[in-house]
Amino acid sequence: MFELKWLWQNLEGNRTRYILALCLSVVGSSLTIVNPYISQRIVDTFIAGDSALQNLTQERQLLIMLCLGMIGFSLLRTGLAYFTTMQYEQSSQNMMYNIRIFLYNKIQGQDREYYDRNRTGDLMTKMTGDLDMVRHSMAWIFKTIIESLTIFIAAVIYFFTIDAQLTLWMLILSPPIFIVAYIFAKRVRPMYIDLRERLSQLNTTTQENISGNRVVKAFAREEFEVQKFTEKNVNYSTANKKAALVWLDYFPFLESFAQGFNVILMLAGGLFLMNGRITFGEFTAFSSLIWAISNPMRNIGIIINDIQRFFASLSKIIDIYYAKPNIVNEHTSTNKRRYEGRIEFDHVRFKYDSAIVLDDVSFTVEPGETIAIMGSTGSGKTTIINLIPRFYDVAEGRVLVDGVDVRKLELDELRDNIGMATQDVLLFSDTIDGNIAYGDPDLPEEDAISFAELAAAHDFITKMPEGYDTVVGERGVGLSGGQKQRIALARALAVRRPILILDDTTSAVDLETEEHIQKSLRELDYPCTKIIIAQRVSTTAQADRILILDNGKLVEEGTHAELLAKRGYYYDVFKLQNEGIGRQVTASGKE
Repeated sequence: MFELKWLWQNLEGNRTRYILALCLSVVGSSLTIVNPYISQRIVDTFIAGDSALQNLTQERQLLIMLCLGMIGFSLLRTGLAYFTTMQYEQSSQNMMYNIRIFLYNKIQGQDREYYDRNRTGDLMTKMTGDLDMVRHSMAWIFKTIIESLTIFIAAVIYFFTIDAQLTLWMLILSPPIFIVAYIFAKRVRPMYIDLRERLSQLNTTTQENISGNRVVKAFAREEFEVQKFTEKNVNYSTANKKAALVWLDYFPFLESFAQGFNVILMLAGGLFLMNGRITFGEFTAFSSLIWAISNPMRNIGIIINDIQRFFASLSKIIDIYYAKPNIVNEHTSTNKRRYEGRIEFDHVRFKYDSAIVLDDVSFTVEPGETIAIMGSTGSGKTTIINLIPRFYDVAEGRVLVDGVDVRKLELDELRDNIGMATQDVLLFSDTIDGNIAYGDPDLPEEDAISFAELAAAHDFITKMPEGYDTVVGERGVGLSGGQKQRIALARALAVRRPILILDDTTSAVDLETEEHIQKSLRELDYPCTKIIIAQRVSTTAQADRILILDNGKLVEEGTHAELLAKRGYYYDVFKLQNEGIGRQVTASGKE
């Protein structure tokens, strides 16, 4: 089976330990027949009166030796069980440690399309709950299967050495149990696959609500979110109960069959004992080992239950394990060169699924040039900047950096030449200094301060309790939108890349701060090609060129003055924004 081959492949480095654990399970379980055998000897020799020993001292010595033997074998089995469990735990934990690292690296290597298709909560479930279920199966379920099977086989062999006919009578219930177990396994497996999917949906809802708690509170939608969570929780709970109730449907049959072994022993064993076919000691051995046959049969339903959970979780993990990105980062670059910063879009066409986002877009950005991009929502602005670092591949045409198609450039080298501050600002749970130096962990503190000053962030940072050592929460909680944008801008500037991409990074700052930032960008002390997405004319006015997008097409291109002269989209935006400012000034004067 593919899943078991996959487990064996990932046990590399721990196979010896795991095989040792399996062998010790077989040995330890086989020893369970020793004490019943000793009990048989004690009963036949000392209780039933069949002792051939005439010397009372010898009888006492033999009895003591047999009792000490029982104690010794019990201690031996206990020690073996402890050592075996340690081997299972260590091998399974080591395997999961390696798989968890591999999966995390695999997720890191996926392209943007993978994250577009997969929900965060689903990935979190696979990386936590599903992995833990696989580890639990490796450490306990497989151990239980091996030990139950070994005990069953050892007991049957021992019973056959005593009386084959009685043993066959004991096994008469085995076929019906296996049939019930097979029907149960076939019915319950799809339920556990559905159960894992519903758990992923529940986790996704929880993750989205926690990460979007500000929006929820801003719109007073707590009650709606509670209802949505309750719905997902009810779906998961219903699926869980449904799977559990299926087990309860079959449990009475399995339990009845398991109890039937005792009834058969009492009837057949009692008749054989009265007829003198077996001794009282042999009947005692059968009685003391009847659990070795009934318990595995009784546990078969539980084992199947857990095995189906195991396969459902394993299939989810394997989905990540073998996921292949369309854009592969080979990480082969050794000597990364610094680009000049020339960017060219050559008849680029791009679409998300079937929706066309960019249609025949062509333009060139020369090294050191500042280009501003404007357009209505959904016009394709962000898509353009996502194509430059090759987060996505074009459907038609080419995107070139320094005259080379980005599809032919090594990704590490390409992205190592691009600094970005995205529209969706993400700050990590770290100090402000750590966030600014994220792209260059060796960045000196004085340089971090310098770049914070360029981004107009230094003043508010120094007013914080710990200054640059202040820890900001997840996603920058505790900072305003404008403060987060400025720290993100400082982070993008700190890597000193020849290409700087800013996606509406001054939308949440005031005009005075924006002017300071624009001045800083114009006076950078290193050559840099800048692409700025903005909706404010005050941001775009001093760009070398301005590109206007509309429905995925490049409809206007030129300087601030040239576009005003064309009296198109840019002129309308300029007029609207300046009229708005004029009205505000007039209103302030009247007050």
